Amino acid sequence: MFNSTLCYLENDRGEYLMLHRVKKEKDVNKDKWIGVGGKFEGEESPDECLLREVKEETGLTLKRWRFRGVVTFHTDGGWEGEFMYLFTADRWEGELASDCVEGDLEWVPKAQVPDLPIWEGDKIFLKLLAEERPPFLLTLRYQKDNLIRAVLDGVDLIGGSYEI
Repeated sequence: MFNSTLCYLENDRGEYLMLHRVKKEKDVNKDKWIGVGGKFEGEESPDECLLREVKEETGLTLKRWRFRGVVTFHTDGGWEGEFMYLFTADRWEGELASDCVEGDLEWVPKAQVPDLPIWEGDKIFLKLLAEERPPFLLTLRYQKDNLIRAVLDGVDLIGGSYEI
């Protein structure tokens, strides 16, 4: 298991800055749309990793961000497990980079994000972000690329009453 961060930058037009992962040949997120972030380096804290990864991928320096939850990924094959610290940010400085080594950056209206090629589990935590839920614990289990279990704060969502 490794630690990572993921951040959704939100502008005042109701859009998220999304990263279309198209540039790396070997990439578990190949062709998916995700927020920006990445793996911890050394003994970084979640905040330190967040700030470094956002700067590296976007060229922007975050000035205000908010911790939203921890998402734990388990897999029955395909990739290593992960603890992901989830954030949103609404203030930054600098100019958006014209090139990102991970993929293409694009502002996307929040309502359109679920229609993009994203992971099924991402739809769950994006809905939680939209609902302004307090910090949450979400565990997602995938079998290859298929979401087979989702547990939110101890409640199993698959087959439950929570509508994704």
